[in-house]
Amino acid sequence: MARLMLLALAFCALLHSEALRIVSTAPSSTETLYALGLGDRVAGVSQYCHYPPEARRKTNVGSYLRPNAETVLALRPDLVIVQKVPSSPKQVLARLGLNVLEVEHGNLATTLETMERIAAAAGVPERGRSLRQRIENELRRIADVTKTLPRRDVLFVVGREPGSLRGLIAVGSGSYLNELFSIAGARNAFEDAATPYPKISLEEVLSRNPDVILDMGDMADTAQVTPAQMRAVEGLWARQPALRAVRERRVHAIASDIYVVPGPRVVDAALSFARMIHPEAGL
Repeated sequence: MARLMLLALAFCALLHSEALRIVSTAPSSTETLYALGLGDRVAGVSQYCHYPPEARRKTNVGSYLRPNAETVLALRPDLVIVQKVPSSPKQVLARLGLNVLEVEHGNLATTLETMERIAAAAGVPERGRSLRQRIENELRRIADVTKTLPRRDVLFVVGREPGSLRGLIAVGSGSYLNELFSIAGARNAFEDAATPYPKISLEEVLSRNPDVILDMGDMADTAQVTPAQMRAVEGLWARQPALRAVRERRVHAIASDIYVVPGPRVVDAALSFARMIHPEAGL
């Protein structure tokens, strides 16, 4: 009897150590929670949380910059996960007596550490360690395939004026995407930039003459992008035949959250990059 009571107490302690109701205000955190097998504990998400599809059925708490405090409070969460930004909502939510975890993203190591922090805060640290190991193993497998292939210079455009090649914003060295390029067998054409997402000109692109161009510049709403829009983007670059990427038909219009959400699907992004940059690898 005493043994059964001890087991019951231990079980109750375990339950109380885990966050049974969680609110996530950023897509990367939401995707991490589902990858950890905690989807049934997610009570609310931001308006930008689209993956996995079942996340869309959760209560919408607003944007990641300004989640609706009343909505969050009404969900009675054990844990609220917010993204570290200049005007972070952490203080506002903490003043309401909520348990708030603030996470950040930068390079790949920080992204993986954040997944482990989320798992620990939710009371399942071993799942976080397992998830990180799986991701690292998959990224290592891709790198092993591409390491003997020629390094191709890649330009990834994440912003620009709609319908033109003006106001270009590229991926620089400070982004985790820069590391995924290396894993995929490429060099970032703007890895020497001083900021993670530098503003660049068409003249700079022509000067650096990348081997591959990936463009999702005016396709931020990935769910609404049509094949016609993607063809139009590729058509913009086709007007620049001096570019090696254009001549060799290595311009790809892309539209998917896997490229802009630093979560568990970084493996999908790395694999997609490798297939576009090195289709001969057969990945």
